[in-house]
Amino acid sequence: MADIVTMPKLGFDMAEGTLVRWVKAEGETVNKGDILAEIETDKATVEVESSFSGILNRQLVEQGAVVPVSTPIAVIAQPGEKVEDIPGSAPEGKEEKTAAPAVEKPAEAAPVQAPVATGGLVKISPLAKRIAAQNRVDPSSLQGSGPGGRIVKRDVEAALTAPQAATPPAVAPQAVTPKVAAPPLPVWQPGGPVLEDQRIPVDKLRAIIGKRMVDSKQNVPHFYVTHEIDMDALMNLRKQVNALLPEDQKISVNDFIVKGIALALRQFPGVNASLAGNEIIRHGHVNVGVAVALDAGLMTVVVKNADQKPLRVISAETKEMVTRARAGKVRPDDIEGSTFSISNLGMFDVDEFIAIINPPEAAILAVGSAKQVPVVKDGQIVVGTRMKATISADHRVTDGAEAAKFMQALALNLEEPMRLML
Repeated sequence: MADIVTMPKLGFDMAEGTLVRWVKAEGETVNKGDILAEIETDKATVEVESSFSGILNRQLVEQGAVVPVSTPIAVIAQPGEKVEDIPGSAPEGKEEKTAAPAVEKPAEAAPVQAPVATGGLVKISPLAKRIAAQNRVDPSSLQGSGPGGRIVKRDVEAALTAPQAATPPAVAPQAVTPKVAAPPLPVWQPGGPVLEDQRIPVDKLRAIIGKRMVDSKQNVPHFYVTHEIDMDALMNLRKQVNALLPEDQKISVNDFIVKGIALALRQFPGVNASLAGNEIIRHGHVNVGVAVALDAGLMTVVVKNADQKPLRVISAETKEMVTRARAGKVRPDDIEGSTFSISNLGMFDVDEFIAIINPPEAAILAVGSAKQVPVVKDGQIVVGTRMKATISADHRVTDGAEAAKFMQALALNLEEPMRLML
């Protein structure tokens, strides 16, 4: 029994295709997987493989015909089989062939001027039309080699590569500058070293951090408030102060932030708090934990009573504790007693991020980079230094309004940094 080849649906939104070229001729043997024809859609030209084996008994459409999907385009029969009843043929198809195929070699067919339909429309395939538009080629200046002078992809490509045609068109086309081909991409070659998987035992610190963070995210209802802070005045003050200090005593931006946090916590004790069973503990002391990145994980060193200490003391204590932590010589007092924590990734050029609360604390501040950005000041666009900070807070202990007010107080402390020097 003969098999019918139909116009394939090569995309979700494909409605029709143009049969650009028959690869197999009538009467030729076809094996399953052989290329039968080339089909042109509005996106590409695709080779169509045969799903059957046998003899190409009949081509039901001419080269260049536009055919709706699922329409029969060819019949494949077995040797000696007579095919009489053929399902409905496609538009622009052919009923029967008694002579040689209408178009055996499209390249040798004499091109004709692109016909203009009623209303001034030029007969052109969807893909050819798109390529012409992308390369600013006027379709009316082209000669079509498809059926009835229809313009297909190869006609547009010929115009791009050889704009000076041997046969001048009725309307002189614009000169088309051939595109300069991009350099070819490097070809990946196998044979490089294959790295084996590494199995790294989870050390004690990493295990503890992981367990605490999982417990926090699962059991603590986090909410977040982000504030953008004007850092111009602070950066200028820091520059002036550090100009008077020896290299090992210079004050970092993080030292200013720790002091600003401590003063804001004193103003909003509801953020400087912890949940203990059915009670909320508002701490009388303000101990700010500073996250320190280590090879083995993360450790928090604690600046005790930070609201009562001058900047130079906060800076000196932090440097000492960070040095001990990285040397593996941290003291118990260095890491105990924090009531609020800060995680600063500004040195890594991070715009903003959110941090996980470190229980039993009720909040943690995530600090990004201080960057120069365009800002509006007094109705003018100027360059300003801005830093984003995000507080993660426990909704069982505090709420959004209090966290927002805390962030406003922190911003005021940093935007008017002389407050931190008193």
